[in-house]
Amino acid sequence: MNKVSITECPRDAMQGIIPFIPTEKKIHFLNLLLRVGFDRLDFGSFVSPKAIPQLRDTAEVLAGLDPDAGRDTDLLAIIANVRGAQEAAGHERIRLLGFPFSVSETFQLRNTNSTREQSLDRVQEIVEICAANNKIPLVYLSMGFGNPYGDEWNEHIVATYTEKLYRLGVRHLALADTVGDSTPEKIKQLYSFLSGEFKDVEWGIHLHSTPQESQGKIQAALEAGCRRFDTALRGFGGCPMAEDELVGNIATESLIAALTTHPLRLDLDMEAWAAAMDYSWEVFQ
Repeated sequence: MNKVSITECPRDAMQGIIPFIPTEKKIHFLNLLLRVGFDRLDFGSFVSPKAIPQLRDTAEVLAGLDPDAGRDTDLLAIIANVRGAQEAAGHERIRLLGFPFSVSETFQLRNTNSTREQSLDRVQEIVEICAANNKIPLVYLSMGFGNPYGDEWNEHIVATYTEKLYRLGVRHLALADTVGDSTPEKIKQLYSFLSGEFKDVEWGIHLHSTPQESQGKIQAALEAGCRRFDTALRGFGGCPMAEDELVGNIATESLIAALTTHPLRLDLDMEAWAAAMDYSWEVFQ
C-alpha cells in the first residue's frame, strides 16, 4: 500500500477546551476540513454533555455540514455507551462509531465509568447496533503503550484484549497512546506484533506527543508498516480524562512533512488545507 490515510481529529482537538466554541465556527471549520479530502473526519461525539461540555452541539454541527463537501470522507463519531451508539447510528451521514477501550482499568473507569469487562459487554452491543445500521465499529486501544496510574501493562495484556475485541467482531482497531507514553521502540515492536497477529484487522495509530518527539514516533510507525494515522491540525488537543496537563495530538503538518522522505502519497487538496490552517486560529483562540 503506497498511500497513507489520515483521520483528521478536530473533535479531539476541541474537546478539552473550556470556553465554548460557537457552533457556527465549528461548522465552518469542519466544512473547510471536508474539502481537504481526508479519508476520515473525527468530527464530534455523542457523550454526556456533563462529561464533555464542548461537544454538546455535535448533532447541530452535523446538521450544518455541507452535503456536497467531503463526499469521499467518512465521518467518525465517538461514543462511550450504548445510548450514544444508538443516537449516532440514527444519523445517515455518520459512517463509523468509535469506542475508547482502555488497556488500563483505572482509565476505563475514568473515561467511560465502566470496568474493562463491562466495556466489552458494551462493545458487543455497539457491534450489533452497527451491523443493524450499516455502520463500522472502530475501537481504540487506549493507554496502549502504558499508563500513569500504576496499572499493569505489557504486550501480552494488549494482545489479550485485542483478541477479546476481535472475537466480538471488531475489525477496525487503533493503537492509541493517550498520554504520550510511547517511544519509537515501543511503537515499532507493538504495532508490528499486533498487525502480524491480527492480519485481517484494519489497523491505525492514534498518538499523543510533544512536538519535539512526534517525528521520531511517526517514522517508527511508518517503518512498522502503519498506513493509517490519526492527526490534528497544529497538534491541538489531547484527552481531558487522562491528565490535567494535556499532551497534544500529532500535528497533521508533521505527518505531511515526514512523508516527503517516503515513497508514499497523500491525496489531499493542499489549497483547502491552507484555508483550514488559516481559519484554525478563529477556532482555537
